[in-house]
Amino acid sequence: MTLIKSISGIRGTIGGKTGDNLTPVDTVKFAAAYGTWLKKQSAGKNLKVIVGRDARISGKMIQELTMNTLTGLGIDVVDLGLSTTPTVEVAVPLEKADGGIILTASHNPKQWNALKLLNSKGEFLDGAAGAEILKIAEEEEFDFAEVDDLGEISVIEDYIEKHIDEVLKLNLVDAEKVSKANLKVVVDAVNSTGGIAIPALLKRMGVKVVELYCEPNGHFPHNPEPLKEHLKDICELVKKEKADFGIVVDPDVDRLAFIDENGEMFGEEYTLVACADYVLSKTPGNTVSNLSSSRALRDVTQKHNGKYEASAVGEVNVVHLMKENNAVIGGEGNGGIIYPESHYGRDSLVGSALFLTFLAENGKKVSELRNEYPSYFMSKNKIELTPDIDVDEILRSVKEKHSKEEISTVDGVKIDFPENWVHLRKSNTEPIIRIYTEAKSQQEADDLAQKMIEEIKSIIA
Repeated sequence: MTLIKSISGIRGTIGGKTGDNLTPVDTVKFAAAYGTWLKKQSAGKNLKVIVGRDARISGKMIQELTMNTLTGLGIDVVDLGLSTTPTVEVAVPLEKADGGIILTASHNPKQWNALKLLNSKGEFLDGAAGAEILKIAEEEEFDFAEVDDLGEISVIEDYIEKHIDEVLKLNLVDAEKVSKANLKVVVDAVNSTGGIAIPALLKRMGVKVVELYCEPNGHFPHNPEPLKEHLKDICELVKKEKADFGIVVDPDVDRLAFIDENGEMFGEEYTLVACADYVLSKTPGNTVSNLSSSRALRDVTQKHNGKYEASAVGEVNVVHLMKENNAVIGGEGNGGIIYPESHYGRDSLVGSALFLTFLAENGKKVSELRNEYPSYFMSKNKIELTPDIDVDEILRSVKEKHSKEEISTVDGVKIDFPENWVHLRKSNTEPIIRIYTEAKSQQEADDLAQKMIEEIKSIIA
């Protein structure tokens, strides 16, 4: 597997040859590049970096390598241990740190891990910073500290609880109201750190919790991407337990999906739609999601007299446009909720708390709430590639074939047909082409996706 380097960090599989996988040598090199970049920004000040990890089997090894590399550069480290991506993001400004590193490969299988890099605001790095770090790594421009100037490691073990405290302080989160609603929720945390964070949050809000795969041991019981085909167990358990709904998170807890009381998917796209509906009803304003997200957010935003904008895919792009448009909520259709009142990062704790408050306030069943929103259906597919395939040439060919349609090339190729759309883009984190379609029925969306897959295969052939 090729080691994937991008502006947001470095990702790869554990083991194998240096330069082809995320080996200890590659981990040290890229941690050193990030630390060196921080030192260049600091003008000689003492630096502090927050480091946390999800529950992957390789996490402890990668974290020790990362932290010791930073201290070798003379940078102090705050070790959060088992944590979540949004927890590290929250911790960076609260601890007045200069940056942060989250050790997680997000929804990728257990053999993967990654270093995800944050700036002093606890936000993902922009393109310029990421490119500079990759250049430093390539040229190995490292200058390590002498023995008297080594950094130190301190440990904070309860930062998830601190994160929950911050969530419960939000004006639109009402734990007392949720507690009075007597809700029962099943949680599937794919045996990662969401098994620590989400049940703890729900219990603080007075919710009865049924835990499924909440042991943070890194042995994922199913594919960790929270898609319908991977979630049979929680769908069945929600019905068996007669729960009000189910919550599913990915290994680093920045993606959030719901299961309704009938054991049916609420729809990952509609996580953001529902949370936005609630937030906009209390604080009217604008919203942002990416080009691959559902038109339903646009419809809900316009219902509340707000303005909707679409960014290129990628959290940093969504955040940039949210700041430009003063969006009150935004995110990505994969279940990523970004609520600026808390912080500019996808946060499943914030999303869960907002959704719970919304339910407690309106008294509706989750299925009833879903039925109130415009019915769009999405199909999310991907084609695995080999290193010798020219992805850009594939996308150019598709664009030329559909040149008579409305096309956006802001991020990959998005083709807007009169009744549906398809978005093709190469992933920044995996060697694949992602294919997103949306239509007015699931069959139509699936058929459009399969048509595009066959079209791409014919180009490759």
